[in-house]
Amino acid sequence: MFGFDLPTIIANIPALMIGFAFHEFAHAWVADRLGDPTPRSQGRLTLNPISHLDLFGTLMALLYRFGWAKPVMTNPRYYRGNKKQGQMLVALAGPIMNLLTAFVVMFLWFLTMHWMQGSAWSNIISLVFQSTVFMNLGLGIFNLLPIPPLDGFAVLKGLLPGRFAPQLHMFEQYGMIILVILLFTDILGQVLFPAVNGIAYAYQTIITLILTPFLG
Repeated sequence: MFGFDLPTIIANIPALMIGFAFHEFAHAWVADRLGDPTPRSQGRLTLNPISHLDLFGTLMALLYRFGWAKPVMTNPRYYRGNKKQGQMLVALAGPIMNLLTAFVVMFLWFLTMHWMQGSAWSNIISLVFQSTVFMNLGLGIFNLLPIPPLDGFAVLKGLLPGRFAPQLHMFEQYGMIILVILLFTDILGQVLFPAVNGIAYAYQTIITLILTPFLG
């Protein structure tokens, strides 16, 4: 969980900027499409990472691989149609964007390494691509966990009937404490790492099948 390898930290800087910016932009874009003017009015409907980064959360992510961006503020009262479904869509948008970004970046990684074989810069560039892929996979899967204040908890609230509201409210009060305990005892790591590696392997298999006829 903890790592202070300098090349990895440097490679994680663009990876974090991409991962956090795309994640928060996706929340803002879906809320905006549903009719909520809040993200646009607060300047969050952008891929500019400066608009989304939280300084302390970014430093934590670089040093300890656990961090956060500035959350996008939304007002579900503006959502068109079913408000509960709208909240679920907005919550899902961030993690899904990270998973899609990881696939696109891995695709570009394969192409770039094919073109740059033997280049003096290939190892450095490959490390940046690798960090970006795994950062986005980690953010996507981590945020889908049904633990407050993660996006997965908002999805869980939308799926469960209203009679579970008291239990969910109690869980929400202690969610951050539970999350920190799980992170620092590495229990989550035992779940997240196999999931990240499994999806990465699936992506690699798909991309290899797509590119082999053209690059073989």
